[in-house]
Amino acid sequence: MQDQENKSREQLLKLILAAFFLAVAYLLPFVTGQVPRIGKMLCPMHIPVLLCGFLCGWGWGATVGFFAPLLRSLTLGIPVFFPQAVAMAFELAAYGAIAGFLYRHLGRKKRHLYASLLIAMAVGRLVWGSAMVVCMGLEGAHFGWAAFLSGALLQAIPGIIAQIVLIPIIVRACERYFPIE
Repeated sequence: MQDQENKSREQLLKLILAAFFLAVAYLLPFVTGQVPRIGKMLCPMHIPVLLCGFLCGWGWGATVGFFAPLLRSLTLGIPVFFPQAVAMAFELAAYGAIAGFLYRHLGRKKRHLYASLLIAMAVGRLVWGSAMVVCMGLEGAHFGWAAFLSGALLQAIPGIIAQIVLIPIIVRACERYFPIE
């Protein structure tokens, strides 16, 4: 009975955290947008989605990742719904799912945290590129290597650095003070 109650509490906590991360993904671009020249390059929606995957698990990470850009697009018009928000939905879903899945299955050591993060970031960018190829193809346009490298890497360098620095610190702090299984 006690075990069932603990599981229910943990599931409720994960639901609350996932809602919080969705709200942060919605609001954080307003904050980073105020940073001159690099605000958009900080990839502000990626951080809460990755955190959700690490802290709440792959299912919640994928769900928050998928709906965050679509929600912003439908309510604010930013990012543009098609193809940007659609491609981002698949990219961010991959981030949350892969980060959560690998971290649970590799173990919760620091090196596994970094491995999970880097793999999730790489695969997520590949998913974004693939989604852009499909979306642009549906519009009769071309999405080539130059556009992929520019969008996935060159324009995202500040965000990539921020994610590599901030995510492990935040995950470790949360696990220390708010342990979730």
